[in-house]
Amino acid sequence: MTAPLRLACIDSEAAPLFHLSGPDGSRRGYEPAVGELLAAELGRPLRWVYLPWAEMIPAVRRGAADAVLCGQGITPDRSALVDFTRPYAVFHESVLVRRGDEVSGPEQLRGRRVAAIAGSTNMALAQTFDGAVPVPFGGGSDDVFAEMLAALRTGEVDAVVDDDVVFVPLGGDPDFALAFTVRTGNRWALGVAKDRPGTLAALDGALGRVIADGRLAAAWTAWLPALAYPFADPGAGG
Repeated sequence: MTAPLRLACIDSEAAPLFHLSGPDGSRRGYEPAVGELLAAELGRPLRWVYLPWAEMIPAVRRGAADAVLCGQGITPDRSALVDFTRPYAVFHESVLVRRGDEVSGPEQLRGRRVAAIAGSTNMALAQTFDGAVPVPFGGGSDDVFAEMLAALRTGEVDAVVDDDVVFVPLGGDPDFALAFTVRTGNRWALGVAKDRPGTLAALDGALGRVIADGRLAAAWTAWLPALAYPFADPGAGG
């Protein structure tokens, strides 16, 4: 029997990246579509391993999952723990505020509480906002994104920094408004344990093939039509 491709992610609602899993364990969204493409290309059944955010990389490192496919921007801190494939996405970072709060740039966040996931590229950006007060939210939560939105809604924090893609569904939300976007070009990729170079090579090769033949572009268009596809040329993203 062919071993399943075990991909670690949180199980929460973060459309269009992913929705909560269905009763049968199925998942919908851009990242699940990427996982399905890779599993099909490798000829392996796909199995999602659901974990809190902070436990995903440790699970991969101890062999409980083959890779993390779950909002992992390539950062020096993460690269010290796992090796990354070529990117399957490139996103910028946005700042969300309460609707009616006139914020159009980081200078207007001076003295205000700005939430982001601890240790993330979003927190690194928040820390560059001169005079702002970064508020880290722990990755041990089952749904850290929902917790940050709840804190913004109640006034516990004044802004949330996250990748532009996760704020797309909130465009018509009466409680929130998109303040501004910083074009940081964060590359998202699959993280693999450093002692599994064969797994890394297999996933990277499969990803390269689904980029080159247009299958990744089709998944992007289906789930992220509001965002520009970042790999315009065949083979891009390597």
